[in-house]
Amino acid sequence: MDIDFLGGPQPQRGVGVVAPFDFALDRELWRWVPDGVSLHLTRTPYVPVEVSLDLARLVSEHQTLREAVRALIAVEPQVIAYACTSGSFVGGTTGERAMCEAMSRAGETQAGDLPSVTTSGALIEALGELGARRIALVTPYTESVTRSLEEYLAEAGIVVTGREFLGLTRHIWKVPYRDVVDMARQAVVGAADCLFISCTNLPTYDVIPQLEAELRMPVISANQVTMWSALRKLGARAVGPYQQLMMATGPRLPTVLPQSPAAVPEALARGQVFAQGEIFAPDEVFPQALAPFPDVLPPAAGPAALPPTLQDPPPLPEQEGPK
Repeated sequence: MDIDFLGGPQPQRGVGVVAPFDFALDRELWRWVPDGVSLHLTRTPYVPVEVSLDLARLVSEHQTLREAVRALIAVEPQVIAYACTSGSFVGGTTGERAMCEAMSRAGETQAGDLPSVTTSGALIEALGELGARRIALVTPYTESVTRSLEEYLAEAGIVVTGREFLGLTRHIWKVPYRDVVDMARQAVVGAADCLFISCTNLPTYDVIPQLEAELRMPVISANQVTMWSALRKLGARAVGPYQQLMMATGPRLPTVLPQSPAAVPEALARGQVFAQGEIFAPDEVFPQALAPFPDVLPPAAGPAALPPTLQDPPPLPEQEGPK
């Protein structure tokens, strides 16, 4: 059979991703990636250390980063993304910038240094995009690692108004959505501009729209800001339905501001969507006319229930095993 008429394959732009050896959420990263862009992942070497500040330092050593980038450049990525929050904040803002410089130099070509981003650097970039200076914070880390993140944010002029953490040192990718939502509700205790959910090994894609609608503020996560920032350097837009950071980088559509909380359920009844503190018609926001969330708002008493689409997915076979 002659298949010449099919043409292709279509050219792809590449994002090289350096992740820690225990990173388990490759598929979640891909969910933010539009057609025309490919991810090329590599991992740092295994070390027998649980999640801690010591591990963060080990997986962010410059020699480790240089070797990881060299393993990627054969497939010619156009940007490098270091996908680890703790590994990129453990050295403070100065350490984060030095990591980017080390990766860029390791990927140097005739065209110059390869653009590089880290999760923690992308976090500061995203907060600037949203105009957020006071944030609520959720992490799966121990208290010492969470405190180190707060110190990094303070260096960048960001105030943490409330925080919640799980104290985990392993198997972070197994945390269910329900635990993330519960922590978020508890962390938002002050006048925050935004909620940040830390750790690239913590699943967050599906909970972001639910929390934004319930908490009435932008919600960003480690994997989200990493992909958003890396794709920006390619001139591409990350894909994230009903996620305010994704919508903040594009043209705004005509909206109707709700004058009172009563306006929101009325809009939902008309088939519109509440997001970013505003009301949108689904077919105006997304050409595919995604269905509105019927349960995004909390009931009169008690917390909101997660819609069926946000229930925790069954574990993959490779994720089974001792907790």
